[in-house]
Amino acid sequence: MTWKLQAISAELAGQEISIDRDMLVGRHQAADIVLQSSEISRKHAAFLRVEDALWLQDLASSNGTFVNDTRISEQVLLKDGDIVQFASLKFSVLAPAVTLALDPALEQSVEQAVQDISPAKQMNEQGMPSLKERDASVQLSRDGMPTNVGVPKPAPIPEGVDLTAATPEPKPVPVEQPESHVEAAQEQQKNTTVGLMTVIAIIIIAVLAFVMFK
Repeated sequence: MTWKLQAISAELAGQEISIDRDMLVGRHQAADIVLQSSEISRKHAAFLRVEDALWLQDLASSNGTFVNDTRISEQVLLKDGDIVQFASLKFSVLAPAVTLALDPALEQSVEQAVQDISPAKQMNEQGMPSLKERDASVQLSRDGMPTNVGVPKPAPIPEGVDLTAATPEPKPVPVEQPESHVEAAQEQQKNTTVGLMTVIAIIIIAVLAFVMFK
């Protein structure tokens, strides 16, 4: 895994430095990263690789080593996007791209799962087969309807059940006729009239008898 430094300062614009091991930064020609500037000490700082991590250490430089504008005196663990500075020269830290390695057995299982398509999915993708493809023995009529297709037999009739027996007719239910209040009133009025006429007749007979025998 290779870390990188990308120059920010104008005088170093466009430069990119790869750090794949411990590297010395300084003005001396023996340095791994040579920075030709009077501000840089002969042995200014050092990048240290510990496994996949990257550390930066100042080597008692005259103008200092900085990480994110903070001067350092001990080793500092760097991360992606940090700004390191040697005197006035600035660089951006670029962490290596992380690639996830799948376990071979897991990777094979994933590939197998992708290749195996369920029958339902195959049917959905291919469509339903035609009637001829499903059963070559089925003959079709001119209208496209299947012929010589067996019809399933109905379920047997339970013993003791007579389907020919006539269904008994329902018995009529007597309905009470509502009492007519009009007829009752007419009957009462008729009786009253007859009684009144009888009384009048009796009175007339009594008067006539009285007159005749006086």
